[in-house]
Amino acid sequence: MGEKLTKIAQHLKDANKKVQLIYAFNGTGKTRLAESLRQAIRDFRFVWQDRVMNVGVSIGLAEVNALAETPASVMSAADVACYSAKESGRNRVQTYAEGRAPERHREMQWVSRINRACEENRLVLLCQPIVPIRHGARVERHFELLLRMRDENGELVRPSEFIPAAERFNLMPAIDRWVVRQACTRHVHRRSDEGRRSHFTLAVNVSPTTINDEQFLDYVIAEITAADMSPGALCFELTEAAAMTGLAAATRFIKELRARGCRFSLDDFGSGMSSFMFLKNLPVDFLKIDGQFVHNVIQDPIDRSMVEAIARIGNAMGIATIAERVDSPDVLQRLAEIGVQYAQGNYISAPQPIELLGPLIDVASMPPMTADRVA
Repeated sequence: MGEKLTKIAQHLKDANKKVQLIYAFNGTGKTRLAESLRQAIRDFRFVWQDRVMNVGVSIGLAEVNALAETPASVMSAADVACYSAKESGRNRVQTYAEGRAPERHREMQWVSRINRACEENRLVLLCQPIVPIRHGARVERHFELLLRMRDENGELVRPSEFIPAAERFNLMPAIDRWVVRQACTRHVHRRSDEGRRSHFTLAVNVSPTTINDEQFLDYVIAEITAADMSPGALCFELTEAAAMTGLAAATRFIKELRARGCRFSLDDFGSGMSSFMFLKNLPVDFLKIDGQFVHNVIQDPIDRSMVEAIARIGNAMGIATIAERVDSPDVLQRLAEIGVQYAQGNYISAPQPIELLGPLIDVASMPPMTADRVA
């Protein structure tokens, strides 16, 4: 037991973790020691700008015993307990309990996995082209950046598995910053390779929690200024949920960055009850029609009517429309007939590694896509 504890402590030290390792020979002693540490921190006072300040601490405990498999598993359990303490009101001690509130524990375990993936550079970007499907539509080299994560075994993890936990525990602002930096870097590399400015657009998804982060706007402005980005080089995709959680913040975000040449899409348009209302308040360049309507546009008359209504409103307001989840030539043809201008989906191209962006940019210079040309 002593050897295992020493190994774990050394691992934490090598990883430069700021961790107070608390252990005792029985559970009661361990909890009592953690509680005394919490109270000592709580009782500490300091003065800053003529104000007396105090701090609190949330402590997560995980037992190191014969069942502990690896240092990573112990740290993961301690993280779960710590986040549970925060969710329970903060400034308290929480001991990890296997099997209690399994859904929440799984979600909090994702937090540990996401943090490790960020530290170990296991976040991955794919890109998927958005192509014109109607003659008369502006030919653009436009790609959406899609976030994935590699797990501990090197397998790709879909965003639906880890993004909910990242949003719930406020990890998305840091992740979105990473994506913005990667997008700017790609533009700089392409310009360096060609020896001139290359006109293409990379679409970056922005989380609702990120929109309300006051420092994110300043970060984006600093990045695009440092990269000397061309107008239209970045397009930020905001969901209706992002707008609803902070309309004032979303409006300011859009206005500030549009003034600097960025463009904006309202993503999953039509999925909420307030979609059309937001168009009056948010000056966006694209409407991305929710894939649930596009997928059944041929079979379902209601879905087809929704797509038609969105296309008409977009045309009336001078906002380009993009259909998501285009998975067949028949759907592509119907969308063109309805008047949708751009399309994105696996029928056109499955998401590709970001390293293939260069060849994809060259292909995207072709004329508008039609069902017979794709086939």
